Amino acid sequence: MSVTTREPAAAPSHAPRAPMIETVALTKVYPGGHAAAVDRLDLTVASAEVFGLLGPNGAGKTTTAGMLTTRVVPTSGQAHVGGVDVISEPARTKQLIGAVSQTNTLDRQLTVVENLYFHGRLFGFAAGESHRRADELLERFQLADWADASVYALSGGMAQRLMVARAIFHRPAVLFLDEPTAGLDPQSRLALWDLVRELNGDGQTILLTTHYMEEADQLCDRVAIMDHGRILALDDPASLKLTLGAATVVTIRAQGDQEALAGALREAVPEIARVRPDGEVLELQVREAQRLVPRLVAAAEQSGHEVLDISVSEPTLENVFIALTGRALRE
Repeated sequence: MSVTTREPAAAPSHAPRAPMIETVALTKVYPGGHAAAVDRLDLTVASAEVFGLLGPNGAGKTTTAGMLTTRVVPTSGQAHVGGVDVISEPARTKQLIGAVSQTNTLDRQLTVVENLYFHGRLFGFAAGESHRRADELLERFQLADWADASVYALSGGMAQRLMVARAIFHRPAVLFLDEPTAGLDPQSRLALWDLVRELNGDGQTILLTTHYMEEADQLCDRVAIMDHGRILALDDPASLKLTLGAATVVTIRAQGDQEALAGALREAVPEIARVRPDGEVLELQVREAQRLVPRLVAAAEQSGHEVLDISVSEPTLENVFIALTGRALRE
């Protein structure tokens, strides 16, 4: 199976793009909550940008998307989508957005094409235009052969494509995708990635929340990593990876005391910027270094640690994510 990779981004243009999403000190405190779910969030998303929100469970990314799509009422602050005040004009805001949630929200009482047709009618399309638009989207999303089928007959990937088709039916200014590939098989995930790229290529602004680091790396122009309701880092994926101060990530598994091994490796290889223990494995984030692997193996063995396994890779968004938010499990 071939994997489509995102082409390297061109040098950023200095010409500013019009903001499509803007928040100022946007805050949400749930009743009975001891802390803000979203804490004075300042955020700007440009037109035609794919913007990713990453964060562990409870970080505030879903609440942020909920406020921007009018599902969650902010406690304080400001939010605008397409220049419309989300808080004071929720009905108008809904005309400007499309949203795909984590759960299947298709109408089980309708066929595939009816899910699109009636959505169009709800948004004021005339009957003929709604039929034409539904047929056009079914062809584009490779669902035409299933037009008259029950949505129960659709696979997970097909149902997700139908929800995306429904979300863009009325040509929204911003498309919100909340964990769009959760639970999908690899083929369906790659197909949805291609679809997101195609939509963005047509000029669609997309805000994406995801737990998949590779997904954010492949799809997003910029990524914000959130935790405890605040943004910890925000930049394009390549720049975020540079913040680690490491050119290489090495994982090494060896027998013996891990703390002693870490000390021996640091002493022998001063280019090591950071050591992170992970059970029986050490993750080393290393600056540019010559003959790195032989030096690490020699240092480990000289300190009495037999190396069982060692691997070398480039830094990833997951490395950045863990460095910022930690490894502790979240409920």
